[in-house]
Amino acid sequence: MPRSAWRHERDTPSLSEVFRTIAVGGGTTRFRRFLSFIGPGYLVAVGYMDPGNWATSLAGGAAFGYTLLFVALLSNIMAILLQSLCARLAVASGRDLAQACRDAYPRWVSIPLWIFAELAIIATDLAEVIGTAIGLNLLFGIPLEIGIFITAADVFLILWLQNKGFRWVEAFIIALLGTITVCFGVLIAQADPEWGAVIAGFAPSREIIGNPDMLYLALGIIGATVMPHNLYLHSGIVQTRAYGLDLPSKREALRLATWDSTIALMFALLINCAILILAAAAFYTAGENNVTEIDKAHLLLEPLLGSSIAPVLFGIALLCSGLNSTVTATMAGQIVMEGFVRLRLQPWLRRLITRGFAILPATVVILIYGTEGTGQLLILSQVVLSFQLPFAIVPLVMFTASRAKMGPMVSPRWLTGLCALIAVTIIVLNVNLLATVLG
Repeated sequence: MPRSAWRHERDTPSLSEVFRTIAVGGGTTRFRRFLSFIGPGYLVAVGYMDPGNWATSLAGGAAFGYTLLFVALLSNIMAILLQSLCARLAVASGRDLAQACRDAYPRWVSIPLWIFAELAIIATDLAEVIGTAIGLNLLFGIPLEIGIFITAADVFLILWLQNKGFRWVEAFIIALLGTITVCFGVLIAQADPEWGAVIAGFAPSREIIGNPDMLYLALGIIGATVMPHNLYLHSGIVQTRAYGLDLPSKREALRLATWDSTIALMFALLINCAILILAAAAFYTAGENNVTEIDKAHLLLEPLLGSSIAPVLFGIALLCSGLNSTVTATMAGQIVMEGFVRLRLQPWLRRLITRGFAILPATVVILIYGTEGTGQLLILSQVVLSFQLPFAIVPLVMFTASRAKMGPMVSPRWLTGLCALIAVTIIVLNVNLLATVLG
């Protein structure tokens, strides 16, 4: 790769304390090497099932039954392709997306991109604060205004995990994902959905475009699924693997990292679909079509499903979702700050700063509007994410399409074309969503 491809030499890696700390094992079987790559994809998948996704999936299933399952599938395909570009950028250039932006653009461009990325992480954390606080309220009766401050204590959990090593972080995330899966497996079995209608819901429907209310929720699902902080996160944590630096080793690393993220995101699709299917089977069929608050969904589960354990499982899954998202948002924040402005903070300090910005608006809304305002605040957080999304996607597609920057690992034209189409589609849909909300 020519020296002039990037303006600077490769910088100190983000998350340097875990950079290339996980051995790949060059002399082992291909399957063993694949096992060594399992992990980053699941950290990325967490962002595709955070409390913001819960709000849109619950509302979509309750209002329109199984119809919006197609939108969940479509948005997941978009996510798989975009995350594959993140892995490609990391392996080929040795840079995460934040470092690449700082390298490629002058400061008058990179600094605004950094600010937008920070706003997106605060918006993501806002959804996690609300979701975790609601989970604590549902399970233990802790008032929301107290619960949101308790969420700040998760910094100690993150510190403990990071001190034990990155594999412990990944194991924690996967364990919580497994817990969420078991909870929803039981809930779906109790809801007993109409499986023929579920399968039909994955087929495209003209009604999604023709019905303004359905289109609005469809846009919300897409906006809540393809999240900007995940693009920075994935391009950073792929580099925790100590793969070889020759071209064949890099090609294998890209292939295995892509398989890891693809399988993990299909797993996330199952969870998102489970939320929507549960809402359709429990609420839509019972005529409860206006379920926009997570706590309202919790209250309705026991009388509609006839099971006292259903609300408990729902609360456990929500709490696990909030805790999971907390860990990954902190890492994304470190990658963004270190990559864009070379500012390194201790993880606990970085965490407290981000959470402080998220706790303030959550507290104000809860004190003024009560629990009814949390749903609107969740929607607002997704709008902020929607606004920031193009500022992450467009550079990613441009960098990976550049042979000067990527060398022989440049993205194939078909992949660039698909991702460019996805970028344009997401930009149009999210601008539409933003205009609708502001209008």
